Amino acid sequence: MATIHKWEYLATPLLIHNTKAILDNFGSDGWELVQVIQGPQGPESLVAYFKRPITEGAWFSMSTVEQKLSERGLSLPEVAKPVAAYVPAVVTGNFVQTSGQLPLVGGKLEVTGKVGAEVKAEEAKKEAEKATLNALAAIKAEIGDLDRITRVIKVTGYVASAPDFTAQPGVINGASELLGDVLGEAGSHSRAAVGVAALPLDASVEVDLLVEFR
Repeated sequence: MATIHKWEYLATPLLIHNTKAILDNFGSDGWELVQVIQGPQGPESLVAYFKRPITEGAWFSMSTVEQKLSERGLSLPEVAKPVAAYVPAVVTGNFVQTSGQLPLVGGKLEVTGKVGAEVKAEEAKKEAEKATLNALAAIKAEIGDLDRITRVIKVTGYVASAPDFTAQPGVINGASELLGDVLGEAGSHSRAAVGVAALPLDASVEVDLLVEFR
């Protein structure tokens, strides 16, 4: 009788400049590349589809970090397309530094304006969470698996603020609380929450991350 294999599948964003390292990482974990297609963000955006046999008694697996995101009703987006001449993230040694990430959803901002004027603080806190999801997507595109993160070293958050708005730390808690929830102790970090006069595209929040990985 022929053996019938059960498969688990995974889709992940890729960045052209770092494709080999990511494919090598997935291959070492038993994933087989099925297909690569262009992502929605343009020619520099790729999505890779993998499969591997499910171990007896196991079920679909995803990274622990992504499972925790799912429990919060969240998922990683496609890597946000840069709005100028830079890359979403850079790896040096065992560190990844992201560029400043805006709270783009499908390439667009859902909320614009200054916090304390057009935007309420609670709305801005959710925008900080969205920006952090984009930062995590950029990190995953570089290292292949968010479970490889051993420490979030620093979060820097920028809040486009009305002149009398001074609650920037509460806004950037949207980033910090998400990282703590999904990364546990590894998500504990140093931080700066800075009020600024304006941000690109009239965004209310921008977030960048520096993380260490194994």
